[in-house]
Amino acid sequence: MHYETAPAKINLTLDTLFKRDDNFHEVSMVMTTVDLNDQLSFEKRTDNKIKIETENQYLPNDRKNLAYQAAALMMKTYHIKTGVNIVIEKNIPIAAGLAGGSSDAAATFRGMNELYGLGRPLEELADLSAQLGSDIPFCVFGRTALCTGRGEKIELLPKPTNAWVILAKPSVGVSTKVIYSHLKPGKHEPASGRVVEAAVDGDYDGVVQHMKNDLEEVTIEHYPEVKKLIENMEASGADKAMMSGSGPTVFGLVQKERQAINLYNSMRGCCDEVYRVRLLG
Repeated sequence: MHYETAPAKINLTLDTLFKRDDNFHEVSMVMTTVDLNDQLSFEKRTDNKIKIETENQYLPNDRKNLAYQAAALMMKTYHIKTGVNIVIEKNIPIAAGLAGGSSDAAATFRGMNELYGLGRPLEELADLSAQLGSDIPFCVFGRTALCTGRGEKIELLPKPTNAWVILAKPSVGVSTKVIYSHLKPGKHEPASGRVVEAAVDGDYDGVVQHMKNDLEEVTIEHYPEVKKLIENMEASGADKAMMSGSGPTVFGLVQKERQAINLYNSMRGCCDEVYRVRLLG
């Protein structure tokens, strides 16, 4: 038996630069992790099957699950002959812009590596994981990073600063594909370089000042409740509030625990799913 923790991610920046010939968007993103985690356990089987167990009724337990796909890819790549039981304790909201599925897949790459004693470096697992999704390589490392290309090229960074994070997920479902289809890339000046500099310097104010998500205005056009959450967060004391990924989750940053408690309580009044967590980095 082997256990892995799969943390949620947030975007400190999401710059969309241009649309590529392969229909992906060239992006530049600074991403980091927070201590809202899924927990996964891995156990060898005597046959060659992959079995996913979860109590979350909205999480698929077949090939549609990214953890299943990750296990299958590991078995194929490294010629693993016996299957695996994967139990997922789901705490990260689904379809929230927090990379919950990608983080579960990343945990599966790491977990299979340990369970079968493969000894493969994280860099190799991250490269392999890019076959399944653009956020998974970042999640394999699970550390603050500048992510470029379509998101699969990873440059690790220092933890930007100590901070509290308030997450608020409205009760709407957002399709990443639909949001990107309405995007006009290159419209805004990129911000990732400035946030990288601030993170390296440990400059919290610099990080907050330059945070930006190009997808935010597109999502807000379709889901105005996201804008309302951002405005409520900043009115309630967040140093900065922004949408993560393609949404719909909004997060706010504060430095002091008392601020975090007050902001959490304020957001509970206008949103059902609210979390108070620390920045992991």
